[in-house]
Amino acid sequence: MAPANGDRDLTVERVFVGAGCNRIVNNVSWGPSGLVAFGAQNAVAIFCPQSAQILTTLPGHKAVVNCTQWVPTNKDIHKVGHRKMHYILSGSADGVIIAWEIHPSKRLWRHALQFPGIHKKGVTCLTNVMICDTVAICASTSSDGIVHIWELTFPSSDSGNCQVSCLDSLSIGSKPMVALSLTKVPGENGGLLLAMGGLDQKVHIYFGDLKGKFSHVCELKDHSDWIRSLDFSQLVMLGEGKHNFFLVSSSQDKTIRIWKLASSPASELKKDDTGLTAYIEGPVFVAGSTRYQVSLESLLIGHEDWVYSVEWQPPIFNGSNLDQPMSILSASMDKTMMIWRPEKNTGIWMNVVTVGELSHSALGFYGGHWAPDGKSILAHGYGGSFHLWRDVGFGSENWQPQRVPLGHFASVFDLTWSQSGDYLLTVSHDQTTRIFAPWKNFKAPDNKVMWHEIARPQVHGHDINCVCLIQGSGNHRFVSGADEKVARVFEAPLSFLKTLNSAWAREQGNLDILDKEVQILGANMSALGLSQKPIYLNSARGSPTARTTDAVDSLETIPDAVPTVFTEPPVEEQLAWHTLWPESHKLYGHGNELFSLCCNHAGTLVASSCKAQSANVAEIWLWEVGSWKAVGRLQSHNLTVTQLEFSHDDALLLSVSRDRQLSVFVISKTPDGVDHKLIVKHEAHKRIIWACSWNPFKHEFATGSRDKTVKVWSVNKDSSSVNLLSTLPQFRDSVTALSWVSCDPSGCVSLLAVGMDNGLVEIWSVASRNLEVPALSAACAIRFDPFLCHVSTVYRLRWREVNGSESAEVLQLASCGADHSVRVFDVRVK
Repeated sequence: MAPANGDRDLTVERVFVGAGCNRIVNNVSWGPSGLVAFGAQNAVAIFCPQSAQILTTLPGHKAVVNCTQWVPTNKDIHKVGHRKMHYILSGSADGVIIAWEIHPSKRLWRHALQFPGIHKKGVTCLTNVMICDTVAICASTSSDGIVHIWELTFPSSDSGNCQVSCLDSLSIGSKPMVALSLTKVPGENGGLLLAMGGLDQKVHIYFGDLKGKFSHVCELKDHSDWIRSLDFSQLVMLGEGKHNFFLVSSSQDKTIRIWKLASSPASELKKDDTGLTAYIEGPVFVAGSTRYQVSLESLLIGHEDWVYSVEWQPPIFNGSNLDQPMSILSASMDKTMMIWRPEKNTGIWMNVVTVGELSHSALGFYGGHWAPDGKSILAHGYGGSFHLWRDVGFGSENWQPQRVPLGHFASVFDLTWSQSGDYLLTVSHDQTTRIFAPWKNFKAPDNKVMWHEIARPQVHGHDINCVCLIQGSGNHRFVSGADEKVARVFEAPLSFLKTLNSAWAREQGNLDILDKEVQILGANMSALGLSQKPIYLNSARGSPTARTTDAVDSLETIPDAVPTVFTEPPVEEQLAWHTLWPESHKLYGHGNELFSLCCNHAGTLVASSCKAQSANVAEIWLWEVGSWKAVGRLQSHNLTVTQLEFSHDDALLLSVSRDRQLSVFVISKTPDGVDHKLIVKHEAHKRIIWACSWNPFKHEFATGSRDKTVKVWSVNKDSSSVNLLSTLPQFRDSVTALSWVSCDPSGCVSLLAVGMDNGLVEIWSVASRNLEVPALSAACAIRFDPFLCHVSTVYRLRWREVNGSESAEVLQLASCGADHSVRVFDVRVK
């Protein structure tokens, strides 16, 4: 086909990524570059704590990312100076380890190499230590019961390539190791100490030479449950050639143990050191030319649940010396992080800082990490969220919450723009509905507007599959459908409307009219996590009080939900309970889990469908907005209707289904209700049809299918049949999402966004000619760079509608997918 729009070029810039962290223990790593790496489904994501934005996602893994590790680490940065290049190691659930090359200052990243596929099961932990400027020794452990030792060689210049080789493999047995830590023994020949712990409740210490050959030298048996985390301190010099190492370990027995490895020359080793003396004073082993006596320095008790993570504070340069602060950070499933330090006078280790919360919402922390400068601490939790605190005190410590990237921690199945395009509403199988918006009065140093999660309207007890915002005038309302077979209607409370004004830097006076109409400030969550009860304004206006109809309701609601008007982007603790929207209606009728929803452009009708294996269950229901009565049941399909969409004049309703059929219904409003008539039922594709989208100005629509094709159709003027206008060239994978937008008011030139099962996105330029016989030509305008795209199935694409006062030269496209992420792109039309 000839190019449809050859005189126009498109450029794409990704302006936002929202994604939650995989809920896995060793998944996060904070590197000396100041950037944080974490696994988000199959991708490695990188975020900047200063801007609270995800910078990129790195595609390459074919399974869930279990662990990440920066090379060099915060401990080793002094050994390599100020490197321009940093590296990230990532391990996934299929046993694959990948090294990524990162240029932090230039914001450049690339796939450096993939380790040989030796692990047969998921990689659970990675650790490394720098031997010199260009060589690192790494260790990886897997649930296959093997620990591999690797030598990773970096190029001395920016243009070289990395190399990796396996130096040794240690067979652990039937109880795998899940925690590792490496450190370098001082001396010219030196050596390496490797600590590992896991399901056998012991800490094992191995000694190896720089060639990577390791042997077991010691085991520590005091823990009474699985070992979850290990970390060696930096070397602590004592003078006269003596030194100490400290090893900290944490366990599911809720305790933390600090082990001291005190050195002395190997010549001082006595014959009875491995007998009675070792029993009384602790184990003794020899590492090269040095003898080490291991003793329990301290037992730390304070957490009330499993301690998943412990980490020494990164070393500090003190003139020409490198000092190891005696400070440990721990993170626990009791949803607290603690900083431990020895008391100055007695030397007894004490908990000096506690952050987090113990409450009904406690879901626990999977790990805690120090910033390179030791001034900030980061936790990642069971809810896929990050929690960041920074010491902002002068003279005394004062740890305050900071902004972090937020997002879903399960597949994001649907999204929609608000009526005016102010924000993006998303739903996910993490059982939440979230709102993302640009915050215009919180800007980065380069004056770039940053996106943030500003509300979490629905926190549910079932996986949420679909959503639609009610179009037309009036307050913000949406309908969501979940696996519970019920559609629920929510209406924006006053606290959200005022927060939205803050996000867009509007005057609060603009809310005078709504202020009189909206008497609900927020919502409370019921004990079962299904209904959200309204919190009304009292007579004093602005002071919320929960008005419930009876005593039962007041007992069911959670009392500490406090609706808040935010003047800056909220953090996780504020979003989780204090930004809920009240539920106004429930829509009963479908027999199975809700699958698709759409609203007409006038805001008067909502159409819904559910999962179906028969024609009766596959009915499309029509609901009247306002009364919320069922006003129509449309029959056509035999299997699940996968997507619904009204034409832009609301005259036609398009549906596509797993039965490979498309259907077009004429919808008309009558004094008695709504009339509907099936005018077309057509087998359009050879496989499941996943997506459909209308031309914004005409009765033309596109359908996308698992058969890797997109077809463009037109409805005849008499609305009696459809004609196939064009079949686009076959795509590289199943087509799972479509969205059509116009570039000019005439509608003759438009853009069709196509999302695929492999996560990639393409934009096609479509031109139609106003002839008696419809004609259409299309050409691929741009293929998104894989580093911009999703790494798994794209579930939905939505163009933001351009308002009359806005330029059509910059269009915004939103996408969501199975990789847990929500993305927003600026598409510039030149």
